[in-house]
Amino acid sequence: MSRPEPHIDVRPITEADIPDWIRALNTGFLRTPDVAETEIADRSSYIVPARTLGAFDAGRCVATFRSFAQEITAVGGTPVPADAISNVTVTPTHRRRGLLTRMMAHDLAAAKDRGDVVATLIAAEYPIYGRYGFGPATSTAQWTVDVPRTGLDPRWAGPEDGGRIDIVDGADVRKIGPELFERVRRAQPGAVDRDERWWLVNTGVLRLDRSPWTEPFFAVYRSAGGEVEGLVSYTADDHWGDGKQPLNTASVNWLIAATPDAERALWHYLCSIDWITTVKSGWRAPDDLLPLYLPDPRAARVTTLADWLWVRILDVVRALEARTYEGQGELVLEVVDAGGLSGGRYRLQAAADGASCTPTTAAAELTLDVADLGRLWLGDESVVRLVALGRVREERAGAARVADALLRTSRRPWCPDIF
Repeated sequence: MSRPEPHIDVRPITEADIPDWIRALNTGFLRTPDVAETEIADRSSYIVPARTLGAFDAGRCVATFRSFAQEITAVGGTPVPADAISNVTVTPTHRRRGLLTRMMAHDLAAAKDRGDVVATLIAAEYPIYGRYGFGPATSTAQWTVDVPRTGLDPRWAGPEDGGRIDIVDGADVRKIGPELFERVRRAQPGAVDRDERWWLVNTGVLRLDRSPWTEPFFAVYRSAGGEVEGLVSYTADDHWGDGKQPLNTASVNWLIAATPDAERALWHYLCSIDWITTVKSGWRAPDDLLPLYLPDPRAARVTTLADWLWVRILDVVRALEARTYEGQGELVLEVVDAGGLSGGRYRLQAAADGASCTPTTAAAELTLDVADLGRLWLGDESVVRLVALGRVREERAGAARVADALLRTSRRPWCPDIF
């Protein structure tokens, strides 16, 4: 006779639960499970207990889940309220008991009630989140640049456009970075906002025991008119080959640029640093211009190409009305949502001056799961591809091509951040 499963309570945590919740989080991410006082103080300073869930078995936390308010840039530049999900773990002893499903259902229902348009996350494992209505909406790439092969003039002395590059420190970055990033993210579909804590952590003001800090170099690009248009953070190693040959690598932590001139100048700067023979780009958009800024684009080799930001549509009408479209047209979509949050039939009418999306009883032209609508929302995926894969059903011949003409974007969406 099998023993009955004990009750496991899934609920928002209290302040008193924070140390136990951190221990479960560290266990789930295979970090040392001990909990430092500095970690308790840091987590307590920014988590919202009402949006921080735990599963408790006999009073012990065995699963974790956290969400927070976020803005994501839709196609066309409109900021959209999102429910950002992070810190998701289930302790190995409590897998396959539906704990993540319960926590996810709790959080998504609350997000829907709050009026969030989408939910977002960065998936550590691909197979998990599709069953909750998430679809991979952006990708990311990393390049490794063989500097001697680039064809750049090793005597490069600075931007040819009249701009200049200066080394700055963390205090300077905290002053000029947030405004520059806001300009960049408003123009970049898929980008999410950065709060003050992001800048404190990434300039070393907040130094956490479990995140060893290496002071990076910061460089700023200013246009000929003196306007800040680009910033880069990078580190360098100390590697010498046989004899006295420097073979050092510059690794980019992040690079943001408001103009192509600024972006080109910063990449050329990184490739011009004495002793640097390799540049690692860090996370970039999959159609980043980096290789084409080099006389020999083959000097930049793709070393990572992967899914990145996942999107779950919570409000179909507001999501489709928030973005712009490449052309003009009309589609009737049947959205299937097993989670019961955003399913239904909708008529999308798109034009250059805006779009409307309304519930309808007209015959559907395309039938798709809400996860695949998430794939399509930022313009990166093709409906024709999804039809070929059997993920989208074309109810009217030619509807998939109409959808692609409306939904796809000329440049690919990108999320510069992990959360």
